[in-house]
Amino acid sequence: MLRCLTSGRRVCPALVPPFTLSPSWILKNITEDRHRRLTEQRWRCSVRCMSSVAKRRRSLPSAFPVLELPLHPIQRHVYEANLRNSNACHKKFIELREQVMKAGGENAIARHTKRNKKLLVRDRLRLLLDDEDFLELSPFAGLGLPYGDIPSAGCLTGIGRICGLWCVFIANDATVKGGTAYPITVKKQLRAQEVAMQNRLPCVYLVDSGGAFLPLQSEIFPDKNQGGRVFYNEAIMSAMKIPQVSVVCGSCTAGGAYIPTMAEEAVMVHRIGTIFLGGPPLVKAATGEEVTPEDLGGAKLHAEVSGCVDHFAWDEKEAYDYTRSIVSTLNFQLPEEEEEDEEKMKKRKAEEDPLYSSEDLLGLAPLSYNHSLDVKMVISRLTDGSRFHEFKARFGTTLITGFAKIHGNLVGIVANNGELSYQAALKGSHFVQLCDQRDVPLLFLQNTAPTAALTLSTTQAEMNSNRLKAQGSMLSAVACSSVPKITVVIGGCHGADSYAMCGRAFDPNFLFLWPNARVSMAAPGHSGSLLPEDSEQRKKQEDDLNRRLEEESSAFFSSGRLWDDGVILPQDTRKVLRDCLDIIRQQQYQLSTEKVQQPLLRM
Repeated sequence: MLRCLTSGRRVCPALVPPFTLSPSWILKNITEDRHRRLTEQRWRCSVRCMSSVAKRRRSLPSAFPVLELPLHPIQRHVYEANLRNSNACHKKFIELREQVMKAGGENAIARHTKRNKKLLVRDRLRLLLDDEDFLELSPFAGLGLPYGDIPSAGCLTGIGRICGLWCVFIANDATVKGGTAYPITVKKQLRAQEVAMQNRLPCVYLVDSGGAFLPLQSEIFPDKNQGGRVFYNEAIMSAMKIPQVSVVCGSCTAGGAYIPTMAEEAVMVHRIGTIFLGGPPLVKAATGEEVTPEDLGGAKLHAEVSGCVDHFAWDEKEAYDYTRSIVSTLNFQLPEEEEEDEEKMKKRKAEEDPLYSSEDLLGLAPLSYNHSLDVKMVISRLTDGSRFHEFKARFGTTLITGFAKIHGNLVGIVANNGELSYQAALKGSHFVQLCDQRDVPLLFLQNTAPTAALTLSTTQAEMNSNRLKAQGSMLSAVACSSVPKITVVIGGCHGADSYAMCGRAFDPNFLFLWPNARVSMAAPGHSGSLLPEDSEQRKKQEDDLNRRLEEESSAFFSSGRLWDDGVILPQDTRKVLRDCLDIIRQQQYQLSTEKVQQPLLRM
């Protein structure tokens, strides 16, 4: 297209008489057209550059008001009762942690390290990860189960940094029952893969397992969310372009043999790593032939003959060096860290720290629903500078909603401050949708009412009906919100209110419990509402049910069955939230996320 020199309008050359196309006129229009195209090209380049620079920009400075909520003398008796309970829970936490750290016991550890010449699972993680500051998931899983204690469910899972990149790790602990997979082991591995998929995190498998525990095969093998789901998830993750690396650092038998062969890259350790569907004893029973594990499925065989593994390592240290090298090839571009002088760092840290000590949270963790203090006191001990921008402060005050920053990350906070009433549920629905609209992650601080509201009159029935409708709206808003969600149960997790506050069924990215937390349909001491009024044995039934609720609602009972991602100490909550928000944010740095037609296949 050419431009008219007088009007400046575009003119089609075919419509212009030949005598009007003077050489100077043509030259001028061609030059202008080229200049226009160059300008558009530069503009497109500048937009691309601006989008990359935007990743390095700082967020808006916080102008949120400060929550000045010190502890008042009138609150002292509640605070001290909570503190005594928190100290008892902390003692229980330490006891269970020591039990977990012993893994399979001294004899199993000696056999693992001296006879089998293998490293302990936590020593393996020290070689693999950048540091020991990793987020371990569900460390108490497997304790107190009907079929006995399985410390850490026989495997360690968590999220740690490799070459600066957050990665999920799933590491079998062969000192626990010889690395045998129990139903809880499978459940824990599936949860780790779910975390990897939900947050698009690379996944590293440290395989050292003797296969499934056959006496419980009916709870491991056949169903949808049992053993086979691990391999299904591997294929789906590969198609989602979520990298997976496997290190064979021990036995890899039967179904477990598929883990390294379905990973994108596999490393195998000489003499201690083996892959086969049936081991030497099975071969001898079937054919009468005697064969060594190394000849049947050792590292040399699979690296040189079968091609099942991609990297041969002489020892475990070399295997983890290979793994770190593989992770450094992944297509992520992490943001550059700004250099700050020491004085500036100290000033920024002082601005970020809450005004009140995190140790105060021990006295704010409720012994029971009746011992709950204003939840804004908890918020003020978690957020940067104790700042909080409250939303709808005068409406539905039994639910607190608003914006805050945690280690510089903007979050929307939804916190129980009483029963989830009609107005509170409407407010919660509005706020959750607002955060979804603005792409702001949600943090739920859950402390729900111990039992559902009773219907004792027509007026009460109408109120309860309105409440149900409003809670239904909030349930839908929480379920359909696309932003990341983190839930911390700081008190009670009871009944349907816990779903509206993003309980496990509503798929939060992470869910943690404080040691004082209670998880049950109704809290201990409130079981009367669940029993018929005219029951002759009502008192005995109520006592029995309360006793059972007392035992089964414990945070440690819940965590032992993997209904959460772990029990965390109240004073560590801010650090755990920082790591979770950092982990959630990492997916924006992966350069290629478009799903492909099929996973990577070993041909």
